[in-house]
Amino acid sequence: MLVFDEADRLLDLGFKAEIDQIMRQTPQHRQTLLFSATFDDSVYKFSQQLLNDPQVITIDDKTEIADSVEQLIYTVDADRKRELLSYLIGSKNWQQVLIFTRTKNVADALAKEMTKDGIKAQSLHGDKSQGARDKALLDFKQGKIRALVATDVAARGIDIVDLLYVVNYELPYVAEDYVHRIGRTGRVVKVV
Repeated sequence: MLVFDEADRLLDLGFKAEIDQIMRQTPQHRQTLLFSATFDDSVYKFSQQLLNDPQVITIDDKTEIADSVEQLIYTVDADRKRELLSYLIGSKNWQQVLIFTRTKNVADALAKEMTKDGIKAQSLHGDKSQGARDKALLDFKQGKIRALVATDVAARGIDIVDLLYVVNYELPYVAEDYVHRIGRTGRVVKVV
């Protein structure tokens, strides 16, 4: 059995050559499964190349957002976004906030500035080692830091029990990534 999870992201990130290499090293007769929360044309074409008689199983509409998610927008000048975010976290006493940025540089800079504002924060992105990413996520889950500033590396596949707040500091490049981001909290009460 061969499983590809987050198949759309594997294709987006350019792992086609690595997937082909894995396919060459696995038995010809196998069950191959592709999982993806979003299923676009690239994943469909990919499935047709990899699979014999593929079956598509869907659970929900790919763009549906959980009823328990409340979405709010704050309009603010770009140069005051961090200040507003730190104010909201402090004044509303948010204890666990997952903040999304588009780039690793913004994630690093924002975490650094928030720490200066008195909000314990760390960044999480693909340029960090797996050990550093694991530690940042564990520190966040254990409440050692209040804010985890992340790129879309954290938009999928992580589960944080009782996460109440997700902030889109910057909107994602791809609209479907927005649904993945706020899905980190769709199991509980509130999203900003």
